Parts: sequence; C-alpha cells; structure tokens
Amino acid sequence: MNILEIRNLCVSVEEKPVLKNLSLSLPEGETHVLFGPNGSGKSSLMLTLMGFPQYKVTSGEIFFKGVNITSLAPSERAKMGLGIAFQSPPAIKGLKLGSLVHEISSRFFPEFSLEEESRQLIMQTYLHRDVNHGFSGGERKRSEILQLSAQNPDLILLDEPESGVDIENMKTLGQAIHSILHRGATEKRTKSALIITHTGYILDYLSADWGYVLVDGQIQCENNPYELLKLIQEKGFQLCEVCERTQQKQ
Repeated sequence: MNILEIRNLCVSVEEKPVLKNLSLSLPEGETHVLFGPNGSGKSSLMLTLMGFPQYKVTSGEIFFKGVNITSLAPSERAKMGLGIAFQSPPAIKGLKLGSLVHEISSRFFPEFSLEEESRQLIMQTYLHRDVNHGFSGGERKRSEILQLSAQNPDLILLDEPESGVDIENMKTLGQAIHSILHRGATEKRTKSALIITHTGYILDYLSADWGYVLVDGQIQCENNPYELLKLIQEKGFQLCEVCERTQQKQ
C-alpha cells in the first residue's frame, strides 16, 4: 500500500509555477529522499503536501492513505497522520515549549513521555522557555523533532534536517528520528518519511529506500538514494541540469 501518492501535481505561488506535473509514490514503511539544487521546488513540495494555502494546486491530486487530501486544510492532514519538520522553524514568543508539546501529545499521542523524549533530545532545560526563542540552529531542530515526536505522525516530512546543525546535534537528531520511524514496529515498519537533504548526513542514521532528483519543479530522475548522492557529490547538480536540457530538445 502506498501511504502517499502524488499524481501529475502542478503548483503555483503568486501565479508563478513552482511544481510541474510531478508524480511519485511512497509505500508504507519506506523512507524516500529528495535531492535538488536550491530553488528547485523541494520545500514547495513539502509545504504543498502539508496544505499551506499560499501553494495553489492548479492541477493534479495528492492521496494520503488512499484519501484525496488535495483540498484539505493543514489541521485535517495532521489529524490523518501527516507531520512536518521545517527547515527554519519559527520562534513563538509567549508560548512555552513544554506547554506546546503537552498540548500536541494530548491530541495525537497520549502515551508520549515528555520526560523521556526531552531527555533523548537534550531539551529538558528548554521546556520552560518560549518556543525556539533565542535557540541556536541545532536547538531549534531538536525542538522541532520533539514536537514531531509528540504528534507521532505516520508520514514524516523532513525539510533539510542537517541545515544549521553540527555533528553532535546531527547524531542526536538522527537517532531521535530513527526512534520515531521505528516506534511500534514489530516485523515491518509502518511509519514512512520523505526527506529533503543536501549533504546526506541524515542517511548515516536512517535507512533510505528510494531517491529523487528535483530540478526546476520536475523530478528529473529517480534511483537508489545512495547512488544518487554519490553522483551528486562527484558531479554536482549540473549533470542533472544538462540532462534536463537534453530531454527538452528531444
């Protein structure tokens, strides 16, 4: 069963096309990785999947757990089990992190242990502080994953989890994300992930099943994610851009 199915998706922001006829399928229990140069539409895809209203679906459909969610609000998608960790999580003055995480878990995952999870993410001393206010890059990312863990989504969208994170924080984040994805798993994992990564560091902690390269709002190629990453590290995205121009001339 595919937990996520995107069919011929076209999306615009302020009437500017950002995604063009994009299709992909993500089976339940798998982790897929999205590569691509800056400005290629990767974050636009994540925010479209989450239902942010400024991302207008002009054609195509999004199915989650077999249900067409193309027109659903973000809150409805979250209730169905879709969760996101942003590349640059916002700060919220006046709202304590512990209070926010408690509210999230009470709605989505009552079995959540704030004490245990905050200890794993080294966030115990941050629970009484305003959400992400004055946090470093690594602290914001750990805060974001703590909130995601409290939601316990079935499909996790991760937008560049390595961005602004040092090696020590990367290990903590990677281990925590791995724990969320394997939560409740017995013989087969049922939780899934779609991850944007530039460096591939997150793949040191998560086992990826498939990868895509997004160029100019379109999936240019797909293959084994580790082979794609190696090729990108050796050749850069210029190779993908040349390939795209060649196909357009055919």
